[in-house]
Amino acid sequence: MRLPFGLLVASVAAGLLSAGAALVASPAASMQFGLVMLLTLLGYVLLSRGERRVRWAVAAGIGLLAVVAAVRLHWHQEQSVDVGWVAYGPAAAETSILGPWRDSIDRQRLAALGLALGAACLAAGVLALPSRGRRRGVATAVLALLLLAWFGLDSTPEFVDHPLPDLLGTVWPALLAALVTMGALALSGWRADRRWLLPVGLFLLSLAAADAYSNLAGLWSGWWEMANPDRDAFLQLGMAVSRSTEDTLQVSSAVETAIPLAGVGLAAVGALRSSREVTDRTGFLLMEDDGNKREE
Repeated sequence: MRLPFGLLVASVAAGLLSAGAALVASPAASMQFGLVMLLTLLGYVLLSRGERRVRWAVAAGIGLLAVVAAVRLHWHQEQSVDVGWVAYGPAAAETSILGPWRDSIDRQRLAALGLALGAACLAAGVLALPSRGRRRGVATAVLALLLLAWFGLDSTPEFVDHPLPDLLGTVWPALLAALVTMGALALSGWRADRRWLLPVGLFLLSLAAADAYSNLAGLWSGWWEMANPDRDAFLQLGMAVSRSTEDTLQVSSAVETAIPLAGVGLAAVGALRSSREVTDRTGFLLMEDDGNKREE
């Protein structure tokens, strides 16, 4: 077994283990396996054949996403498992709640910025692929427009119910990641491999970016409403109690974990396949042309 193929198999196995750990409500193990999946995929990309510009752009994107995964794992391990005493009084209680909430928003913004940079590198890899002039590129363009329309309609209530400058100032990294991935999806049809791995991977990444935006916007929306209650609203501070999930399957968490990992893997493999297909075809045409000249 060749080393690149072995790394690809290990990457797929780690991705499946990451989704499985999320299914049984083990977020730490899921993050660890997800990081292993991205690192082994990075090794596969670096050791595979293909156009150098494509390989390095895709590798840079995967590397940035691996950094984001490592930082998320570090944040998760930093979280305290013990709950301290809450300060007395409404003002003190409100401060003790809003402070960590705001810190969580800032961390999500930083992770979304890393996602946007990684998506930009993957988009650069797509642009580095030569255009083949295929008609099915129109299909990916239409699909990207439909996805963008759905994303816009789904985000409209947040823009209407909250102050636009404050909202955009918070969610712009996630919004940028969604727009970049959808733009790369629109262009991928003209540069797709024969098995369409590249467009499928970018479609999954677009869904993951839209989900990251939705999570960040929802987190900020809850914080903003808590920090700026209406005058006629009655705000009662309390302590949220979470039920144990050890005996339940977290299907939604497993899906949210699997979609971005599968998207990155398919997009990377599809970009390399497309690059190799173009290189092999060019070499074949050159050999055929050289043979014709010799016959003449």
